[in-house]
Amino acid sequence: MKSKDKRYRLSVFRSNRFISAQIIDDEKGATILGVSGKNLGEKVKGSKSEKAEILGEFLAKEALKKGVKKIKFDRGNSRYHGRVKALAEGARKGGLEF
Repeated sequence: MKSKDKRYRLSVFRSNRFISAQIIDDEKGATILGVSGKNLGEKVKGSKSEKAEILGEFLAKEALKKGVKKIKFDRGNSRYHGRVKALAEGARKGGLEF
């Protein structure tokens, strides 16, 4: 793989209460950026899906600061539905490409 075509992996984990996401460099085995619904705290009101979309936008903004634009989406064992889908749409809205 050419270095300019390098894509990091956006890994999503969803629990009953929170959702978290990490951008991972698989070649180095290192996490570049990690965010969680706990980062938003109580300052964001709305449903869990609305919070997940806001978290996706926040993740995209922080990733762009670190120079990450293109990613692969790894939803893990979760279906692409509900909060996982909302986080992905928020990340796309924030400027990430996948």
